[in-house]
Amino acid sequence: MSGKKFDRAVLVSFKKFMDVVAATVTDNGDAKATPLGQLVTDHLGSDATTLPVVSETIADHRLVDADIALDNIAGTAGQIVHGVSGGQQRFHSTMSEMLANPFMAYRPAPVDYTARPTGPDTSRQVVAFGLRLLTFHNEPVAVIQRAANQQFGRNEAELEVMAATTETVTAFLAELRRLMIEHSVLRGQVLSFAGSQFGASAGVTFLPRPDISAEQIILPDGVLKSVVDHVIGIGEKRDDLLAAGQHLKRGVLLFGPPGTGKTLTVKHLLTRTPDITTVLLTGSSIAYIGAAAEIARTFQPSIVVMEDIDLVAMQRSSTPQPLLFEVLDALDGLDGDADVAFVMTTNRVQVLERALAERPGRVDLAVEIDLPGSAERRRLFHRYAAGLPFSQQALDDAAARSDGVTGSFAKELIRRSVLAAALRGEPATDTDLNNALEDLLSTRESLTRRLLGAGGPDAERWNPETELDDEPSPAQFLQPLNGMPAMNSTISIHTDDNGTHINAPEEDSP
Repeated sequence: MSGKKFDRAVLVSFKKFMDVVAATVTDNGDAKATPLGQLVTDHLGSDATTLPVVSETIADHRLVDADIALDNIAGTAGQIVHGVSGGQQRFHSTMSEMLANPFMAYRPAPVDYTARPTGPDTSRQVVAFGLRLLTFHNEPVAVIQRAANQQFGRNEAELEVMAATTETVTAFLAELRRLMIEHSVLRGQVLSFAGSQFGASAGVTFLPRPDISAEQIILPDGVLKSVVDHVIGIGEKRDDLLAAGQHLKRGVLLFGPPGTGKTLTVKHLLTRTPDITTVLLTGSSIAYIGAAAEIARTFQPSIVVMEDIDLVAMQRSSTPQPLLFEVLDALDGLDGDADVAFVMTTNRVQVLERALAERPGRVDLAVEIDLPGSAERRRLFHRYAAGLPFSQQALDDAAARSDGVTGSFAKELIRRSVLAAALRGEPATDTDLNNALEDLLSTRESLTRRLLGAGGPDAERWNPETELDDEPSPAQFLQPLNGMPAMNSTISIHTDDNGTHINAPEEDSP
């Protein structure tokens, strides 16, 4: 085909295309309603192609709450829910584009649903993409509801709302937000966050609430009570504290060697607060601290737990880890009267101490949970041997020989003793206990002891001041502003063969 003939063919094709476009617009130049647009027009009693659309963006983990709220608004009057045709193009199109489009005739289609968890063992089918036609205060309303779709770059859920008047839309959205909080499936749950293959949050995970009694936690006298009083007691005396002008927001740091009971203490706190919304962040999920703080703010009273918080600050670089600052901002971002408790655990307190001290008020109680002393070891050994045929004297002797071990060591010791007897087909004896202890304390088991969180009686005691002297951390590069004030209150626990000593210095002035 010659150049002129080719140009003519292109012009003819373009004219035909423009004729199609012209045939799909009205005399005033506006696009004609699509079949979906005509459906909305009939419902609203007004030309949908001329009405504004108000978009409400919501976190995808709140989509279930929005779905429930919309059903509550529809109430007994009911609603009609349609899907939307258009393939993948609909994921990129706004509500206005779907109601009036010269290039694609969007039509009603089957509704897209998705199953979303509403608890550890429950779920709900929610609208993932669909058009709701309902009535609010005797006024017709149309809503496009869509879930997040990270594959197409949409990281949040969205509601697009249209009604005949802006006053109706404003009142509708206000009621929607209220009902999303009142009927939220997140309230009173234990939640965590998970990532997705696209790098954004894949939503919340509902976790079973732990069941750990105080009797299952073996700590020096007074330690568990101090933590419970600060985390739970402040919430229980909320009215008294507010009346006296005292703040409710609090931060608790549990620090000490691995395996000493920090996580078990946290589980006990969650056991004691069955109606409190809790967000549990550990490892990479700490990156979602912003979303966790928002949940905590919305569903007070609440608890945010950050386990192994030192991991967000450890980086062999002279540049502080931005995530550490995001955590500190979250601790600071709530008002003082917010009934929110932040509970953090760490095995490496020196990574965080300066950063926290330079921004005082984020942590107002720091509790060291050290390796168990002789009294605590006896309680641990007797606890794990409950119901087994070991003598009290043998258990006491084993505890006395096991300085520097953790509860995990005691648990494994009893298991090995029982296993040795079971392999012989006989009940366990004190000899089995003694042989298992000799084995675990031997040189060849040194790595096993370390993996159990214990070094044995000849190991160097854990020292938070020197544990990572050879490993730089971001906190080392944070220069103090106007000095370096100490954290507001610290309980120091020291245990030796003469007993347990608790030192609680007076609160430093801010």
